[in-house]
Amino acid sequence: MRLNQVTLTVDNMTKACEFYLTLGFTQIVNTAHYARFMCPDGEASFSLTLAEQQSNKSDNRTVIYFEHEQLDEWVNQLIKKGIEFETLPTDQDYLWREARLFDPAGNKIKLYWAGENRLNPPWRVTIRDK
Repeated sequence: MRLNQVTLTVDNMTKACEFYLTLGFTQIVNTAHYARFMCPDGEASFSLTLAEQQSNKSDNRTVIYFEHEQLDEWVNQLIKKGIEFETLPTDQDYLWREARLFDPAGNKIKLYWAGENRLNPPWRVTIRDK
């Protein structure tokens, strides 16, 4: 089984698409109400759907994570392109290095590097499927 994609709700498709293109993703679907992007490495993708009505950005609890081995360099490149960050890359107590920002619709984004700790943290447990 593989995860196909995650879909984020946005209130302005044009602004959202420009934002994700600036982050370096490749757009593969473009309609007035739906857009889909591929990540630069691997086969992962995510999509955007246009909200039917305006929402309060502070109500949005979505978080999407994008991993990059050269996190600090990537963040510096994005800052030069005008992307604003809530927090710059910081080492977390759960052994990931993360930077936090928001897309134009208020979706929280964490750019991070976890290396081996992404799937194999020291506290990993093994639970059998039922």
